[in-house]
Formats: sequence, C-alpha cells, structure tokens
Amino acid sequence: MIVLGLALMLAAAPGHAQMHLETRVEGLEHPWSLAFLPDGRMLVTEKPGRLRLVAADGTLSDPLAGVPEVLYSGQGGLLDVVLHPDFETNGWLYLTWSEGRPRDNTLHLGRGRLVSGALEDFETLFSATPRRRTDVHYGGRVAFLADNSLLLGIGEGFDFREQAQNPQSHFGSFVHLADDGTPLGSAFEGAAPGVFSIGHRNPQAVVVDPVTGTVYANEHGPQGGDEINVLAEGNNYGWPIASHGVDYTGALVTPFQTYAGMTDPVHVWVPSIAPAGMAIYRGDMFADWDGDLLVAALIAGDADVPSGHVRRVDLENGTVAGEEVLFGELEARIRDVRVAPDGAVWLVTDEENGRLVRVSRE
Repeated sequence: MIVLGLALMLAAAPGHAQMHLETRVEGLEHPWSLAFLPDGRMLVTEKPGRLRLVAADGTLSDPLAGVPEVLYSGQGGLLDVVLHPDFETNGWLYLTWSEGRPRDNTLHLGRGRLVSGALEDFETLFSATPRRRTDVHYGGRVAFLADNSLLLGIGEGFDFREQAQNPQSHFGSFVHLADDGTPLGSAFEGAAPGVFSIGHRNPQAVVVDPVTGTVYANEHGPQGGDEINVLAEGNNYGWPIASHGVDYTGALVTPFQTYAGMTDPVHVWVPSIAPAGMAIYRGDMFADWDGDLLVAALIAGDADVPSGHVRRVDLENGTVAGEEVLFGELEARIRDVRVAPDGAVWLVTDEENGRLVRVSRE
C-alpha cells in the first residue's frame, strides 16, 4: 500500500528539543558511509578513495593503506563500508567502489582485514556486469542477512534504465551473494549471477530489521517518485515501467504508477527528497522511535522543509503511519545515518568539509 500526503511533524515534534547534536569530526571530503567497530572506534569512507579511522574522542586517522584505487568521478568513488557480522572473530570489512574510467567503469565489492591501521588480504569479490559508460547511479549499499549472506544494490547507470527490467543484466538490481562474494541462486530464469530483485532505479540504502527480518530499501526516483520498498527475492519493483516520478524535462517516463505483476513501494515521496543512507532504529535512547526508519535526505522535497535533513518514517506493524523531519538545522546534505551500539544516532554530511554528528538524548 502506497502512502502519500502524510503530515510532517516539524520542529514542534514531541521530544525534538531534548535532542543534543554534537559535531564530533570535521574536515572529511564528501564522506559517504560509517561503520562502528567493537572497540568504540569508527570507520568512515570518503568518496575520493580514503578510508579513515575515527577514535572514540573524535581524532581522525590518516588514510588507511590497502584501499583499492577508485574512480572518483560524478557519483562514483569509495562508497559503502560494512563489517562482517562475525567481524570480532574473522576481521573482515567490506567496501564498495567504482572502478575504471568515466566512460568505462563498474561497481565492485571487496573485503579485507583491518590490521594495525591498514587493510590486509584485500580482494575484489564481485563486479557488476556489464560495464557502463556513465559515472552515475551506482547504488553501492550493502546489508548482511541473518545467514551471513549479503545483498548489494546496483543502480541502472541512468542511460540504461530499460535494462532494469532485464535480469540478465546487473543494472537496476539487488544481488544476493555469499560472504565470499559467490553469487547465490536466482529466482529469475537465465539471470546474471546473483540477481535477487529487478526494476530498481538507483538504490541508496538497504537495511534488515533485526527483530522482524524485514528487508527495507530506498531508491531515487527521477523527478519525484523516490521510494521505500520491502525487498523479496524474485520481485520486480517496476522501474521504468511503473513510477510516481516524471523525467527531468517534465515528460512522462511512463503512464503507470502501478503495474500488474510488479511490486508497489510501501512509501513514495513526491516531490523528491533524494534519499541516501537509511537505518532502522532499535534501541533505548530514543525508545519512541523503536522500529522506525531513519532516512537521510540530500534535498528538501517540500517547500517548507529544510534542505538536507533526516526523515523519521513511523512504521506501525509494517505500515507507514507518518513521518517527521529532523535535523534540518544542520543545513547540510545528509549522506548517511547510522544507529550506534549505545542507541545514539550518527549523521554523515556530504560536503567538502564533511562532518560526523552525534545525536543523543539530553
């Protein structure tokens, strides 16, 4: 069920004044993703190709050695960083990045071990096919499932949107991989290795609810039509046959907002908010958010909303019941949002002087 036109609860929202926002790190160049280490440190990626350690006191390390060379162009660069669920015993961390030249490149997934401030034993595990001649719409977010396999979102490269309906291509898909990168079986006949779902435009987040196991993903629409979807193997999510958005010229991409045999989103945004990273809140610090989605937004969307912000999407028994606009006072594009082990929320701002901001309850 698609939910449209939900009222936005702005600065007057209950509890908003009790939040404490503290900038812990500055000086990052277009940071993209954040991961928490068991010892209290953090890892953060910068799109130009740097992986940095952040100490518990906010001290920023020099770039770590052993990171693969990236294509830093357009929307490409060093993207996600995710720890293996058994990181404390196996030490594996996973990166996604764009590789190649602006007119000949693709998305990669790889892993290495964090040893004494460097990545060791780094190997490329998966490369999306076919290669592309564009440097936009990569996707690149990763989430582990309960069995330690993973899902990786892959964009349709902008120029290849029709390929999002072709399971023999990785364009516009999620792929399902073992933790060593081996593609797992596909519900689509003759599919490219690992294809799990198709019909995506530019997926920007994928998260697994640790309580229910539900897999949520978001993606950019064209002009309007940003989506949150519940992912299931073998589903077709519609792009470009079904969409709530229009082309950037204002022309229709498709006359259909829904289409037989294709899975509707559980929520759409018209106009667009350009969703980025996303987290599902499970914790005690903001207990009233438990089970809700926190969605990083790069742009305003509605005229009365600050530019970059976070949308708290209120989920009630899996249904979107409302949403709240948060943290617009930062006046920055929010690239990622993560929930720390202590229940605090961390924000990553997408700027030349990017910041890590901790949000806690006062």
